[in-house]
Amino acid sequence: MHHLQACLEPHSQYQTVTTGLDAVPWPYRALPEVDLAAVQLQTTFLGRRLAAPVLIGAMTGGAERARIINRNLATAAQRLGIGMMLGSQRVMLERPEVTETFRVRDVAPDILLVGNLGAAQFGLGYGAAEALRAVQQVGADALAIHANPLQEAMQAGGDTRWRGLLERLSDVVPALPFPTILKEVGHGLDVGTARAAADIGFMALDVAGAGGTSWARVEQLVRYGTVRSPALCELGIPTARALRDVRGALPGMPLVASGGIRTGLDAARALALGAQVVAVARPLLEPALEGPEAAEAWLANFIHDLRIALFVGGYDRVDEVRPALDWPLATARG
Repeated sequence: MHHLQACLEPHSQYQTVTTGLDAVPWPYRALPEVDLAAVQLQTTFLGRRLAAPVLIGAMTGGAERARIINRNLATAAQRLGIGMMLGSQRVMLERPEVTETFRVRDVAPDILLVGNLGAAQFGLGYGAAEALRAVQQVGADALAIHANPLQEAMQAGGDTRWRGLLERLSDVVPALPFPTILKEVGHGLDVGTARAAADIGFMALDVAGAGGTSWARVEQLVRYGTVRSPALCELGIPTARALRDVRGALPGMPLVASGGIRTGLDAARALALGAQVVAVARPLLEPALEGPEAAEAWLANFIHDLRIALFVGGYDRVDEVRPALDWPLATARG
């Protein structure tokens, strides 16, 4: 659980780079001609209906405390009708005794549930069989394959052999009988990788941009107790820029916006940059440790703020928010 503790530290967050979402204008209409209670947030993602365009982002698994967190989050997701991504399931495949820490279907039978494996593992021997186990053993609907080269490079014993991975994924992904998402972990998805992922057959992309939690910082905090390479830990593509660029390159690809999404207004701006849904992780960590009611309360407030943003913008429905790809983006503090 050292990584979760590190995520709660202020130094786990980007220090000089912001998401850029605060530079995305949001309309304000003094006469919006919309009733707040009538604003419709429902959407469809990966063929599943969501009550709001929100996913609980990938966090944890493998320990008893992680089991509690996952079940509390899943309970909140079930009550609110939103989706959830699981943390990396590599530990589950290698240590089957911890599988229960990832299982949440008994408390969340109806949610969109997304499993999670690291891209690097597919270069080290994982294939369709491991992907199937990750999904089937927890009753997931889809699988996210996360790309995290900078995090791995900062990690003690990290997996840093990435040559040939695209070719390997091109063999595995088309053979899977469920949707797959390629996701970064918080340093941003570049256009070249996004195009390659689309060609391989990924059905959605999570841009997971820079500006929130820096997993390079997290790894250094876990490894050394301090950040020894601050410049490298600030690398990445800010969330707003990653969204705008990937949407411009792949106008038909469903996108998840994550990486520093902290408010309902952040979510609204991400939708305006072309996201279908947003994913939130770190702000939910403390509420999830407290209990399902606290997690639900945080998410309900987040969703309510998103509804208010649409209301004052004059939007009746989420799908009325149109991508605007030509806005200037700020990405650095100070």
